[in-house]
Amino acid sequence: MATLYLIMAAKISREDPEQKSAGSRLPVTRNPFRLLVRLLLALGGWKLELELPPAPSYVIIGAPHTSNWDWVMMLLGKWATGLRVHWAGKHTLFRRPFGPLMRRLGGIPVDRTSSTNLVDQLVAAFASRPDFRLIIAPEGTRKPVDRWKSGFYYIALGAGVPIALGYFDLQRKAFGIGGWIVPTGNVAVDLERIRAFYRRKVSTAERFVHSIRFASSTRPQAHQ
Repeated sequence: MATLYLIMAAKISREDPEQKSAGSRLPVTRNPFRLLVRLLLALGGWKLELELPPAPSYVIIGAPHTSNWDWVMMLLGKWATGLRVHWAGKHTLFRRPFGPLMRRLGGIPVDRTSSTNLVDQLVAAFASRPDFRLIIAPEGTRKPVDRWKSGFYYIALGAGVPIALGYFDLQRKAFGIGGWIVPTGNVAVDLERIRAFYRRKVSTAERFVHSIRFASSTRPQAHQ
């Protein structure tokens, strides 16, 4: 019962955003399932906050990534808002019998053995879909890391789309998307803007903001 309670925990918040947003309020809905999810999420005292980029397509940072519950909360946010959010998974996960379910949950297969690297595959996915939102956990693991993987940045830069700043704050009991940046190609400047956001938005930010840096300031050539 406790597990069910945690899965269904979140409270909808309509706080004023820190900057003008194209999607700072949850969309009005009469969809019974969406209404049910919102009602159930409100029971746990969580806040789902939205400050969306003014664009139909964007990359979403999912950070900090510390638990398998992060994925559950992503699904809850997706169901509560109606946003079509996708995530990339190893192509072998999409074989039968689980392939149809993975796709229904928003998964898109990527082939890490392909001669075309992961960044190029996902840039191509943006080019082929006019309304595409892709969430990526730059830490790449639930364990503490020294630096983020740079793929999310170069996917957004290559696709010409904003980077939405997603977050999960256990202490404040809030999660969602709290703003966005448009990547300029100046890695140092853009990463400082991202660090500033997490320092302001996430109560435990000092535990991980030191890792918001890349091993290299150049576009990844390997599968990153």
